[in-house]
Amino acid sequence: MFSPLLAHLDSSLGNLPQGPRNTIADVPGVQVGHVTLAEGAVQTGVTAVTIGEENPFHERIRAAAHVLNGFGKSTGLVQVEELGQLETPLVLTNTLSVGAAHEGVVRYMIERTPEIGREAGTVNPVVFECNDGYLNDIRSLSIKPHHVAEAIEAASSEFDQGAVGAGRGMSAFGLKGGIGSASRQITVGGKLFYVGALVLTNMGRMPDFIMNGLDLGPQLEHALEDETAGPEKGSIIMIVGTNLPLSDRQLKRVAKRTGVALARTGSYFGNGSGDIALAFTTADPILLNSRKRFQTIQQLDEARIDRVFRATVDATEAAILNSMLAAETVVGRTNHVRRGLRNVLEDLSI
Repeated sequence: MFSPLLAHLDSSLGNLPQGPRNTIADVPGVQVGHVTLAEGAVQTGVTAVTIGEENPFHERIRAAAHVLNGFGKSTGLVQVEELGQLETPLVLTNTLSVGAAHEGVVRYMIERTPEIGREAGTVNPVVFECNDGYLNDIRSLSIKPHHVAEAIEAASSEFDQGAVGAGRGMSAFGLKGGIGSASRQITVGGKLFYVGALVLTNMGRMPDFIMNGLDLGPQLEHALEDETAGPEKGSIIMIVGTNLPLSDRQLKRVAKRTGVALARTGSYFGNGSGDIALAFTTADPILLNSRKRFQTIQQLDEARIDRVFRATVDATEAAILNSMLAAETVVGRTNHVRRGLRNVLEDLSI
């Protein structure tokens, strides 16, 4: 059926132009890959974000993380906080598969980097998670280390969104969540730069849902006769990438702004919600074996960073909505169902 809301939805969200793909892959060198497990009670997967063509252990990028609410089990953030660097691809999966994903990243890296644990130090995998146990039989521990390598090898600048990869079994605002992405472009000093966001959405209560400024949640709850909304117990992972030269301190500031986007969609970072953001830049990578005694890096003039904040908020909010709009209805464990937002809007002619 016809959906007036979808027909008039301004997906650009804000005044900044989208990148050509409107995904995090608009940031040069960034790619995303998925492995999706979707059979019966198993509805889960792995998503990997790769950055650049070089071995990330040798050519590290600056990064920073910010924990809005720490109800989560991610790995690697302590070292990111200390050093302001990434040295592996970013991997997302379900809560009880963090161990398998961590092993998968380690195996992938040591197979390609003989000096890890020998001439060089060990490696610091960054793995993020959300709990997909409503749709997925999370106790089955279906994710194995080899799935991580497969997701990394599948990484591409053209990738699917919605109920794929780590997003397969996720829920958002009582509907289907998943993987979403968006981008914005800004010009500094006559040069074009990109700010891209990728999210794993598994948060929110239906009555709180806001879509592009419209208080849609109560209308959906009434139309679907859904009175099951309890406290917010979900999670969201928000990854922001850019090719702008930013310091790790500035990236920390960028990561904090994702909370504005999350609040715009109606989430209030509930007690049981694990809300974590990470921001990185591909500019001025840090060479592990550089013989230079000092390294010189560029960073954006602080007086110009507001436009980066705006791009971050708009791209992250759009990514959250895209994760829901791209997700189809999924039936999972014990016939639990999460309906896709687009399906709902079309069925109800909202």
